[in-house]
Amino acid sequence: MSETTTTPEISGRSILLDGVTKRYPGQAKPAVDGITLEIPAGKIVMLVGPSGCGKTTTLKMINRLIEPTEGRVVLGDEDVTGIDGDELRRRIGYVIQAGGLFPHMTVAANIAVVPKMLGWDAARIRARVDELLELVSLDPEQYRDRYPKELSGGQQQRVGVARALAADPPVLLMDEPFGAVDPITRQRLQDELIRIQAELQKTIVIVTHDFDEAVKLGDWIVVFAEGARIVQYDTPERILAEPADAFVEEFIGSGAGLKQLTLRRVDEVPLADSVVAHPGDAARDVLARMDAVGHQHAVVVDARQRP
Repeated sequence: MSETTTTPEISGRSILLDGVTKRYPGQAKPAVDGITLEIPAGKIVMLVGPSGCGKTTTLKMINRLIEPTEGRVVLGDEDVTGIDGDELRRRIGYVIQAGGLFPHMTVAANIAVVPKMLGWDAARIRARVDELLELVSLDPEQYRDRYPKELSGGQQQRVGVARALAADPPVLLMDEPFGAVDPITRQRLQDELIRIQAELQKTIVIVTHDFDEAVKLGDWIVVFAEGARIVQYDTPERILAEPADAFVEEFIGSGAGLKQLTLRRVDEVPLADSVVAHPGDAARDVLARMDAVGHQHAVVVDARQRP
């Protein structure tokens, strides 16, 4: 009997920012000026650019933490520009730097905030808390009753992601989510997010100042320039290979060719019928597959089938 691989169902919703503008009183120029941006369902889209370019303002207008002065915000087929802001935010997950956890509440209570607002019963909330802790690789028995001060920075960020996913929102917004942790923890959290997204297929929009992070995580990258202008919106591969202008080329920095190598999928690498292994595979099983085809090597790939 042949094995079949099932592709997870997309649970995210598309996002449309239609002519969105934000003007603050007393400022000569708008913070964001007439941006139109379509974000496909089930994809990770990275917003990058220099400080003050409008990327965080753009992110916060999606869930209306910042109210647009003009324009529309559409989730799926629903124009959410005029609905109650609090109601909208219960339907969109939001993750900030260092998790943004309530220090006086346990891990379980932090994760349960939105489900409680939605009127879930205690048994359903407890089951969801434990499910999400397992999803972000934290043992429920060990972590559910801890307080944020008892967690490392990486653990706090994992709990922040779990809380954002608690009510199973179709859209997840992340504002510099991994900026406050050390480089090793940052890499691990990025890998965790890739794994979670492969399973859940949400629509995720992330603000980052780190272009390497954008390349690693993003299905699509939006490059902002000064004046809240979108200068390129494309796949990481296309941006690295064909930067739209001198600004994008400078923003990418040196080493674009090396960055492109990290984006190649295993089926694009000229290694014939190589044995493919994933992190966590038992070494004896990989060796057995190598022996069966007479190979001396295996290609280790991540959740996106990248070597």
